[in-house]
Amino acid sequence: MKLSRYMAATAVLASAVAGTTALAPQASAAARAAYNGVCGSGYKVVNSAPIGQKGTVYLTYNSAKGKNCVVTVRNAAGSPVPMFAYLYAYDGEYQEDTGDYTSYAGPVYVSARGKCVDWAGGIDNQATWTYGSNCGSLKEHRVTKGW
Repeated sequence: MKLSRYMAATAVLASAVAGTTALAPQASAAARAAYNGVCGSGYKVVNSAPIGQKGTVYLTYNSAKGKNCVVTVRNAAGSPVPMFAYLYAYDGEYQEDTGDYTSYAGPVYVSARGKCVDWAGGIDNQATWTYGSNCGSLKEHRVTKGW
């Protein structure tokens, strides 16, 4: 029993030194907001990004329509807070939805067959922006901001 506690304590300490906790991946995975399907039938999740500990922004694609969709989903519904969902195709087409929402912002759509997209979501005082995404061999760039 002492050996097990020692090993557990050592693992926690090693994780803390590395900048994480031993329980963090399980806790964040359990709390992560699930995609809620509001983009409609035929849309499949192709990318997602956490928005701090507040929720997740999802990028979906419908191959039959050639359209992308973005929705921002809170981890837990509650009182309305400022939220947004944003989507931009590299031909200049964009959509955004901003307002005070209880559970999600969006959906927003652009035609993006064969195009790179920028997409973002924000909840209250945190936002995640992804640039140059889902366009083959190019590497996307992601920025998470708090204000």
